Amino acid sequence: MVVKNPKFLISCANPSQYPDLGVPEIAFAGRSNVGKSSLINALLNRKSLARSGSRQGMTRLVNFFNIDDVLLFVDLPGYGYAAVSKEERRSWGRIVEDYLNKSRNLHLIILLVDIRHKPTQDDIQMMTWIRANNVNHIIAATKADKIGKTQYHKNINIIRQTLNTDCEIIPVSNLKKTGIDRLWEAIDKYIPL
Repeated sequence: MVVKNPKFLISCANPSQYPDLGVPEIAFAGRSNVGKSSLINALLNRKSLARSGSRQGMTRLVNFFNIDDVLLFVDLPGYGYAAVSKEERRSWGRIVEDYLNKSRNLHLIILLVDIRHKPTQDDIQMMTWIRANNVNHIIAATKADKIGKTQYHKNINIIRQTLNTDCEIIPVSNLKKTGIDRLWEAIDKYIPL
């Protein structure tokens, strides 16, 4: 897809605020600091449309981005460790659950996992939810520039076995733009534009 004019749309804390443009939504899910916002920026060829940083827990609400009025990217708060209180993490969890359970236009989840590490229990729980709800999904193995290409196969097999999945796992690097075109091709299979 050739992205011409992506825009930040709105940040939402509850479902009553969700925009309903009647277009497919692609949600980006994963643990804190796995690179969700950075991957959105890489896919849209923008440096800072989605707010990202080296500090965990930058995304605290459900952020919607309008992609040329044909689809929405949805940046979800990360799960797992973040340098905030337990109450705030629980609040983020509720925000994510509300979106996943109440969005009318969710068509695809891109589950991000760090290619360098075995998926966490939270990643397994997210994959279990995805399967139980029969949601289309792709796994993006982020931070691929941090390991050699010869390690890809081994690490992807660990991710595949841990998450018990046969879905496509795409190594991506936001820094080097590795896998970005391949990820767009995978998205196009689920949401032909």
